[in-house]
Amino acid sequence: MNPISFFKHWKQDLPASVVVFLVAVPLCLGISLASGAPPITGLIAGIIGGIVVGGASGSHLGVSGPAAGLAIIVAGAIGLLGLPSFLVALVLAGAMQLVLGLFGAGIIAYYFPNSVIKGMLSGIGIIIILKQIPHAFGYDKDFEGDLGFVQPDNQTTFSELSNALGAITPGALLVAAVCLGILVLWETNWIKGTKALAQIPGPLLAVIAGIVLGSMQSIMGQHGLEAEHYVDLPDLSTGLAAFQFPEWTAISDVRVWTTALTLAIVASLETLLCVEATDKLDSQKRITPTNRELKAQGLGNIFSGMVGGLPITQVIVRSSANIQSGGRTKLSAILHGVWILLALLLIPQLMEMIPLASLAAILLMVGYKLAKPVLFKQMWSKGWTQFTPFIITILGVVFTDLLTGVLLGMAVGILIVLRNNYLTPFHFDGDLADSKHPIRIELSEEVTFFNKASIQRTLAELPNGTHVVIDGHRTVNLDPDVMEIIEECMVRRKEEGVRMDLVGFEKRTAKQGKELPSVVADAAQRKLDRN
Repeated sequence: MNPISFFKHWKQDLPASVVVFLVAVPLCLGISLASGAPPITGLIAGIIGGIVVGGASGSHLGVSGPAAGLAIIVAGAIGLLGLPSFLVALVLAGAMQLVLGLFGAGIIAYYFPNSVIKGMLSGIGIIIILKQIPHAFGYDKDFEGDLGFVQPDNQTTFSELSNALGAITPGALLVAAVCLGILVLWETNWIKGTKALAQIPGPLLAVIAGIVLGSMQSIMGQHGLEAEHYVDLPDLSTGLAAFQFPEWTAISDVRVWTTALTLAIVASLETLLCVEATDKLDSQKRITPTNRELKAQGLGNIFSGMVGGLPITQVIVRSSANIQSGGRTKLSAILHGVWILLALLLIPQLMEMIPLASLAAILLMVGYKLAKPVLFKQMWSKGWTQFTPFIITILGVVFTDLLTGVLLGMAVGILIVLRNNYLTPFHFDGDLADSKHPIRIELSEEVTFFNKASIQRTLAELPNGTHVVIDGHRTVNLDPDVMEIIEECMVRRKEEGVRMDLVGFEKRTAKQGKELPSVVADAAQRKLDRN
């Protein structure tokens, strides 16, 4: 990339990278906790996701890091293999992703329907809101970054909301309310129209306000914030002893290879889903090269495994925060990784002054923008065939997890396609028939056994004495069962004066060693041309 163009939008990318960095740090730490791994592993993944993957990726706005959707898989694998052997599996998974990218597996991304992608975004928005309300209330038992309905402690999204209502910390609620008020104010036309104020990122100002309010909490006594309400970075005073590295002797273990394959498949699917979703949010409608993205993710996971990090995917929460904060190019994603590294090394004490409630306010705004009510209205106006997969995906994401929700939406979308295919296997307009012109039935490209009933019903309801031409020129796949139905109807309705001519079936019947059971196709076609 041209260095000049790379830094062309630095005025937008720099503040956006800071916001993404502030959001990413607690998410990295929380996902480490959910994965049963040391806190440093999540931060390593965040650093590599920003610098390595961000640099290698072709995505302009996508941000990569440790993914909550892999937490359960990672926790089980670490429990089974131990962290050093798990890191070997992660390196192998990265290599597999490189191979997937080389062989063009990124094309899978283009098979996700828009209704499902929009449902995924709205579902993520709703789940972010539901998950951040407890942190805004000062109830921080649930780890940051958890997007699943059922949590490792057997609590659910809704039970944690109930728990939060019974354990409100007034100091945290005050911080969240003030920060949310700042964010809402910064969305108004008055702020956007004031040049000096518009240059200040609202989320950054909210975090500063949170730090100030947090430092004043001592005046609130027992109602103020305690240590559990702040960002908590790992202690690196032990140097390299704080890190773990791959145990390469485990490479011969079949379980390591099985884990690697699982990680490669799930991480690739999550990445491709997030790529499609991020591209949908891009106001410039740029398209991410998906094969390059798989290679970038593979490279990132190889590096992460080598230095003791968690698995990496592109993640929609951080990508959304990047877009909503004004990010324009991949520079913001790269810089966010640099800031995590510098914060860990240079200013851990300052980072630990940030209340989780102020970050919850930022994420609440991110969630609202992903699940705006106007989007539901737009999808409803497109009809039930678009709205049904959309709402099913939302419910699936909220009540299960990201991948399950998307798979449910895809399943419903496929059923709707099958239904439409069943109902419209051909084009037929009986109102155009008259004594001089025959009725023309044009079969679709795909005519399967699902269509037997509708074709049989249509042919059976033709008026006596009708001349019908069944056109198969456009048909690519014609089920033998359907051909048999047509032939039977031709024989049965002949006595009722219904004449059926077949056009465009010559090649198919020749391959099957049959003769047309009606007037030869070319003669029928010539007669039609004369008419």
